[in-house]
Amino acid sequence: MPEALTSLSATEAHREITRGALSSEEYVTACLDRIEALDGDIRAFVHIDRAHALKQARELDEWRRNGRPTGPLHGIPVAIKDIFDTSDYPTECGSPLLAGRRPRQDSTVVAKLRAAGAVIIGKTVTTEFAYYHPGPTRNPHNLEHTPGGSSSGSAAAVAAGMVPLAIGSQTNGSVIRPASFCGVFGAKPTHGFISRGGVLELSRTLDHVGVFARTLEDVALLLDVLTGHDPLDPDTKPVAKPNFRAIAAEPPPLPPKFALVKTPVWEKADASTREIFEELISSLGDDGGTVELPEIFAEAWTAHRTIMAADMAHRLSKLVERGGPDKSSQQLRDILDEGRRVTAVDYLAAHDLGPRLHASLSPIFDYYDAIITPASIGSAPASLETTGDPVFCTLWTLLGVPALSLPVLQAPDGMPLGLQLVGPPNDDARLLRSARVLIENLSKLES
Repeated sequence: MPEALTSLSATEAHREITRGALSSEEYVTACLDRIEALDGDIRAFVHIDRAHALKQARELDEWRRNGRPTGPLHGIPVAIKDIFDTSDYPTECGSPLLAGRRPRQDSTVVAKLRAAGAVIIGKTVTTEFAYYHPGPTRNPHNLEHTPGGSSSGSAAAVAAGMVPLAIGSQTNGSVIRPASFCGVFGAKPTHGFISRGGVLELSRTLDHVGVFARTLEDVALLLDVLTGHDPLDPDTKPVAKPNFRAIAAEPPPLPPKFALVKTPVWEKADASTREIFEELISSLGDDGGTVELPEIFAEAWTAHRTIMAADMAHRLSKLVERGGPDKSSQQLRDILDEGRRVTAVDYLAAHDLGPRLHASLSPIFDYYDAIITPASIGSAPASLETTGDPVFCTLWTLLGVPALSLPVLQAPDGMPLGLQLVGPPNDDARLLRSARVLIENLSKLES
């Protein structure tokens, strides 16, 4: 198994492919070989076609040999969560209700990846309709532990070195939590930064497209490719987008300052997690501080649940009812029942909370560049019957602000523990830059 190839980041592999030192076929073959060797245990993929993936790679190699212009992902394999429509693979959303569903065209994200030269290597496992009921995927760091959810397969595939990049989604904690559990970088951009055209819709208010990678540079690379306006998603905006890679790599005008925000659910975190984060913010000295949120923020978790339950009931109830009770989990049926009971008054009140929370959050970002908070209550639970608690992601998903999970910490059990970094809305590129500086500072402290 050519592990040297599969250990390359997407940026490194693209550089080698562009200069002719590596072919896409060689790189994709190495990734496919690793998938074949490991995925029988990890089970990150639900659909993969070796011949089709290699055909894409050979066509891209021929394109480059003919002197044609290449894109920023030319020849790079990317794994796609199985809620994104793909014209060449089934899209079944983790449910037998959609078994065999074959979309006629790609989702916007997949179309952009192809236009950038990516090889769509396969579809990764999602929990049932991107909700809580676990799929078969296991955590690469310990097969008896959950990889998180709902983007289970995408996070596990990147963590296991099967692919350098993967696409996921988040309606509560479905990018940040699995990234934390699997020890990779995960990014949930500002709401509306990446189009959801051709993606399973649970909640227009809460749904985000997210990305997984093994380096921060690769996160920036994916954001450069995927962000931008799309008429298929009314929440995307026709405005100029930043150069994520350039801004992430540049020196900041001033050293960034970081605020530890414990949030009203702080006591739900493991004692060891609380201790790790308190020690971390203390280690940053004058560049770190602790900030308490106003009491109104305690309402966020109920508001999020109200919106999510009602929107899911609206989107999925008829499909689940037609399929019969034996085709859906009890967890899914329960949230749909709950959503059908939400009153219009409560639903509208939940939506009204967002602007009030943003107004209270804004002063924090007047002084601090980014918020530090746990990505999860602890490391991945030693169970395959749960995907873990998303409680530390809920607030930031409700607000639609950019969030990153940085794989820089380790729990006492030796499993990965993500550091969640949150920034002001629409300032995702600066958040990447702050993340890079924070990682460098923490590395200096360790040495």
